[in-house]
Amino acid sequence: MSRLRIFADDRPDVPHTTTHDPDEIASALAAIGAGFERWTSHTSVRPGDDPAAVLAAYRADVDRIRVSRDLPTVDVVSLAPDHPQREAMRAKFLDEHRHVEDEVRFFAAGSGLFSLHVEGRVFEVRCEAGDLLAVPGGTPHWFDMGPAPSFVAIRFFRSPEGWVGHFTGSDIAQRFPRHEG
Repeated sequence: MSRLRIFADDRPDVPHTTTHDPDEIASALAAIGAGFERWTSHTSVRPGDDPAAVLAAYRADVDRIRVSRDLPTVDVVSLAPDHPQREAMRAKFLDEHRHVEDEVRFFAAGSGLFSLHVEGRVFEVRCEAGDLLAVPGGTPHWFDMGPAPSFVAIRFFRSPEGWVGHFTGSDIAQRFPRHEG
């Protein structure tokens, strides 16, 4: 189940807000310039599925996001718990970083944990199948796919280079909860 927890950035042990309600999640994230949507599909998606089939299952929403957010480049990332490079891939995103452009991700299957560091608070968003999260460019954040990642995500980019992270050098991400699946 999708979840938003909000922490003071110096209190990683106790969230002051927790909600599973999609409308409350969207409202809290909109207040900091981030976006959250729920999509539906009548097709079941699993790690390892053909990327073209994943995109076809969500074609109308994918096309809407590409046009409305001017994000012409789209790809599909799919990880299963037995992926041979899962540890290296997890480590790549665990430290706080920023992007020049928005980071927009849709979870077609599985889950992941995004943490946004904004105005002295950490907004921890557990994204599940059906969730789209849009992190505004320049927002410090990190992502944890867990030690046994199992997800399929559609990623949207303006630049054809795709994911380019600029690390902040902060150790804040190490102090906050991890995604354990």
